[in-house]
Amino acid sequence: MTTEELTVNIEKALDEIRPFLQNDGGDISLHSIEDDRLVKVQLQGACVGCSVNQMTLKSGVEMTIKKYAPQIEQVINIEA
Repeated sequence: MTTEELTVNIEKALDEIRPFLQNDGGDISLHSIEDDRLVKVQLQGACVGCSVNQMTLKSGVEMTIKKYAPQIEQVINIEA
């Protein structure tokens, strides 16, 4: 899978997750992909101060991204 294909697949995963985050007043954006294994995202809006954002990141975001891009090993949130 090329870097471009990987980016497209990760954006598809984020598009699947985004409505749930937006429903709670938040959002998410792709920041970067490193070594085709690490994805950095930025949680936005209500997600920034949410006490369950790490759980959302691991169980929701990371799981969905791995469904679209199985080679991804980790997803981390960067602070604004």
